[in-house]
Amino acid sequence: MPDPGTPSDPTRVLALLWGPQTKTGRSGLSVKTIVRAAITLADQHGIEAVSMRRVADHLSVGTMSLYTHVPGKPELTELMIDTVYGELYGDADQCPRSPAWREGLTLVAETHWAMLHRHPWLLDIPTTRPVLGPNGTRKYNADLQVLDGIGLTDVEMDAALTLVLTHVEGSARLAINQTRERRNSGVTDEEWWTVNAPLLEQVMDARRFPVASRVGQAAGAAHGAAVNPDLTFRFGLTCLLDGLGVLLEGRRQA
Repeated sequence: MPDPGTPSDPTRVLALLWGPQTKTGRSGLSVKTIVRAAITLADQHGIEAVSMRRVADHLSVGTMSLYTHVPGKPELTELMIDTVYGELYGDADQCPRSPAWREGLTLVAETHWAMLHRHPWLLDIPTTRPVLGPNGTRKYNADLQVLDGIGLTDVEMDAALTLVLTHVEGSARLAINQTRERRNSGVTDEEWWTVNAPLLEQVMDARRFPVASRVGQAAGAAHGAAVNPDLTFRFGLTCLLDGLGVLLEGRRQA
């Protein structure tokens, strides 16, 4: 039986990603059915809860039936990611485009932000090496369309997209961790801040930390919490787009 911790076989993975996934075997299973079951488990319990055995239990079949279609968890994980990427746009080849790159890139960021909230387990998987599936490739192509022809080199287009999506992931991770903390502690952020803010004032000398004291009080009062992930996402995206706009305008003037 394959070890879930072993690296995936690139040849087998690419064949699974790009091949037919709806073909059923003698057990009535298909790659698509298995992947969808795994995504359901991950959405409910996290990626660590996904194993070949638990997916088989979810489908009410024997574990060995899954290995006929998918070699193990590494391959299954890549199939899950590529399947989720297929949900990003109705037709990833026809990503909604705007005459202005700024609106288009905002759409890309907001779409990814929503995807990560639907499937927070994506943030627990290292993605420095992309999943080379059809949906991931179409997503990459669709995302880049909003940057094509605006004055960036091909390498800069890739870097600009990476910069924006990295910001989206960081902000989404902040939001998801905040939600998990609320759930695990049973205490809302407002309740936590109400208790801790007066205690901090008693032990911290505001004259020693004047900027931290002033900004911390203002942010806490505004957010009712230590942080506002949605504000972080929106404000950071505005700064990134403004910076890219300055770069492009400078090149046009030159």
